Amino acid sequence: VIAVPTSVGYGASFGGVAALLGMLNSCGSGVTVVNIDNGFGGGYAASQINALAESALPRSGTRSTKK
Repeated sequence: VIAVPTSVGYGASFGGVAALLGMLNSCGSGVTVVNIDNGFGGGYAASQINALAESALPRSGTRSTKK
């Protein structure tokens, strides 16, 4: 999960600070939180996760040496 708080909201959002603090205080395992309105940072985090997952998978056309 990649959490991207936004500065637009209803009620007392304080420019996204309330959403950001809520996400940071949740302390959820495996949750990445980027800064307020940082969609680029969220996309970059997603690309890093995809690259890590891709490097962990065996390449097609190769045989496993495990027995």
